Amino acid sequence: MFEKQFELGYFEMGQHGEASPVTILTLLEEAAADHCLSIGHSLYDLLEKGIGWVLLSGRMVMERYPVYKEKITVKTWLSDFRTFRGTRENLIMGEEGDIIGRAKGFWLFFDIERRRPARIFDEILDRWDINPEESIEVDSTEVEALDSALYRNKFFVHRYDMDSNEHVSNLRYLQWAMESIPTEIKDHCYLHTIDGNFVGEAQYGHTIESLVEPDGPEKTFIHTIRDLDDNQVCSTARTVWKDYK
Repeated sequence: MFEKQFELGYFEMGQHGEASPVTILTLLEEAAADHCLSIGHSLYDLLEKGIGWVLLSGRMVMERYPVYKEKITVKTWLSDFRTFRGTRENLIMGEEGDIIGRAKGFWLFFDIERRRPARIFDEILDRWDINPEESIEVDSTEVEALDSALYRNKFFVHRYDMDSNEHVSNLRYLQWAMESIPTEIKDHCYLHTIDGNFVGEAQYGHTIESLVEPDGPEKTFIHTIRDLDDNQVCSTARTVWKDYK
């Protein structure tokens, strides 16, 4: 199990004076990157070999979000490895040691030039121990893509949306999804749960559309990100929101 501490800064805060969901996902990925570095295989070392890690799907559940200057700890570990992919578990601990969030991600070892899965290097498998403990259970039911929705926004894919693997950062997909949530929800509720799946790649220079549809009487929403130029679904998600106490 690898641990990394963060102190939350001003520019990581959202409108309610607490860390945003995008901030939390960013810190989870920073901890994962440092975990790679700790075994001698940094993400930049992999890039030199034309390899990267790509998020396929995942779940995050937050009981609360850390506030300004709070020191949190991310505990992360690998619970499973297959030929081409690994499962990463995460616990997010508050300053008092309480668990404030949990997350699981399914990651693909990826050949950047060929745009296809690559076999995980033996030297990585040898250095990373497996801890089968799970941080959270994940519903394997996939979210069906929306063709139309009550709420929708369009965005243009810019160069700064791309990551080092030469595809749109998964952080950007989360931002696009959040932008299309109704204002009354964003003003009075926090994102409690997100289950997301990445289906295809949004392309640089294309226009994407973020669609959001309420799902039942509770504060639950279905999301679809679609590349309009290719008419391709890029990602789907389900979010659950809770009222601020």
